[in-house]
Amino acid sequence: MNLAAIILGLLAVAGLVQALAARRALGRMFGRVPPSGPALPASVLKPLHGNEPGLELHLSQALAQQHAAPYEVLFAVANPADPARAVAEAAMARSPTPSRMLAGGEVLGANRKVSQQVHMARVAQYPVLVAADSDMACPPHWLTTVTAPLADPEVGLVTCLYAGLPADDGPWSELAALSINWHFLPNAALGESLGAADGAYGATLALRADTLARIGGYERLLPLLADDHALGEAVRELGLKVVVPPILPGHVMHEPSFQALWAHELRWARTTRLVHPWGHVGLVFTHPLPFALGALALAPGVWTLALLGAVLAARGALARRADVLTGRPRWRRMLWLPIRDLLSFAVWATALHKGRVTWQGRRFTLGAGGRMAEAPEPTREAVS
Repeated sequence: MNLAAIILGLLAVAGLVQALAARRALGRMFGRVPPSGPALPASVLKPLHGNEPGLELHLSQALAQQHAAPYEVLFAVANPADPARAVAEAAMARSPTPSRMLAGGEVLGANRKVSQQVHMARVAQYPVLVAADSDMACPPHWLTTVTAPLADPEVGLVTCLYAGLPADDGPWSELAALSINWHFLPNAALGESLGAADGAYGATLALRADTLARIGGYERLLPLLADDHALGEAVRELGLKVVVPPILPGHVMHEPSFQALWAHELRWARTTRLVHPWGHVGLVFTHPLPFALGALALAPGVWTLALLGAVLAARGALARRADVLTGRPRWRRMLWLPIRDLLSFAVWATALHKGRVTWQGRRFTLGAGGRMAEAPEPTREAVS
């Protein structure tokens, strides 16, 4: 018996079990009733950068929340000439919701998104702050759902998992969305169900202003790439809980080329490896398909062929559950499954090597604790 084939087969079996467990975790997590509580006055903080696909719709959704308490939406652009400014101001003009645009302002640190959050937090009126990415598609009850748990003084932070939505019909945007739905979402749901995720997901981060002050404000996060993880870690250090409610806003994915897709996913993967080194290594068990294929190549036979079939069935069942949950249940999408799984494995393996990342057109090296340092030398990575 080929020892290498046996090892690969065992890795594939472990991945098969993981896929079944993740499928179950998805059903449990998003089969719950969202937490109830009083509506809390809130300031929504929306940093902007560029006129992304669907930006006008997403900003309008933030301004049209069905929230019983008063709330405001604050927008900020680092560059007053940023095209996102005009889009946001048009949405503001059509909405009765109180809102404000902050244009320009001093760049306070390497993480320019956090720099904008610092400026917005300084003028926010309400005791709850909800930082949300500009490319998030949020249902009307999103704001109430993510602020209600903060009525409990033992809860320090509320954060959301999210679904991937392609911004266009191109293959690269579709593959990017499937990475979210078929890999990130189920893996994070399984981690949360096991109490092992320690998650804080940057698409939505809601906390009380006094909690933010206790950890040193957003200023604490200025030099960090993984600012969401650091925020969650800081809140937990206070002895407060981090809550992940059963709601799925959509993360709109726009990737115009394979190079852009690769650079974007590699940045995410290297960030994960940076903040959770052993957790990133453990993700090897979430990639059963390449191991099953490797076992079949080294030891062709009934058992390896059956293993490959079982792996494809388990991964397909997980993908189908995620598609139904995210409102995209199309059987033809299953044709993407082998390509998406092999690409995700390649990204994971490449991220084992420490390298540069690109973000908003700027290149960074990553140091201890996730501190970013701008890299002046050229890189072949595409802009993410």
